[in-house]
Amino acid sequence: MSTEKSGKLQNVLNAVPNGYLVDAKWLTQNGIAYETFRDYVNRGWLTRVAQGVFQRPNGQTRPEDHIDWKTCLLSMQHIMKRSLHLGGVSALAQQGYSHYLPLGQNAQVWVYGADIPKWLAKLSLNGPVITRKRTLFADTSLGLTGNSIDNEVIAPNDWQLVISTPERAILEAIDELPENESFHNLDMIFEGLTTLRPRLLTQLLSSCRKIKTKRLFFVFADKHNHGWNKQLDATDFDLGKGDRALIKGGKIHPRYRIMVPKDFIPGEDTDGA
Repeated sequence: MSTEKSGKLQNVLNAVPNGYLVDAKWLTQNGIAYETFRDYVNRGWLTRVAQGVFQRPNGQTRPEDHIDWKTCLLSMQHIMKRSLHLGGVSALAQQGYSHYLPLGQNAQVWVYGADIPKWLAKLSLNGPVITRKRTLFADTSLGLTGNSIDNEVIAPNDWQLVISTPERAILEAIDELPENESFHNLDMIFEGLTTLRPRLLTQLLSSCRKIKTKRLFFVFADKHNHGWNKQLDATDFDLGKGDRALIKGGKIHPRYRIMVPKDFIPGEDTDGA
């Protein structure tokens, strides 16, 4: 191997920790010719895990094993510099607001971003990935943690996921009602959201593009009435006009004019009595 090729290989090995992933786009951007990929695989420096996607072997993971979804996200965020984050109920579970949503091998992994590669859906991960674009908020970076990434000073073992704060994550989760999320699950999660920050909530609600999502947020907020809710005023936000049909068999909320399950109506018992 020439000195030039050896140097390029060393750059790849320095940038990609054992077990982490890179794609063909990243390799070519870092000076690795497409025709060289096969040689790297044949020599055992990289393992092909999907078309155009490679993993640096770690000596422990067999090719047939599932790839850890967190390692995959860290690879995309820290190595490939893709603009995406963990959000919704996945972000809530990562921060201890799990209830009936344990992030086990079969738990859904909600990934949001404008730069989600098509190959992500082809990987064999230990959790099914659901992807969404970052369209819910006008300010796409508002309410994200770990958004400042500097691999020069942070060791791979200390890499942090770019993830939605609880304030952003609950709005992302509410936005999935009723098709992809349940009122019951979010009601249980909301019960534990006692320390949300009113200032950040105000910024997020002002940036939120969905009338439905904002109305439903205040339905949950009024139902649980945590201390932070006293510092929010629904009339400060654009909640639109007119009634909104959302589910069958529900009732229109008297204040927020959106159809919700009967037990979300003030004064209604869960058994309808």
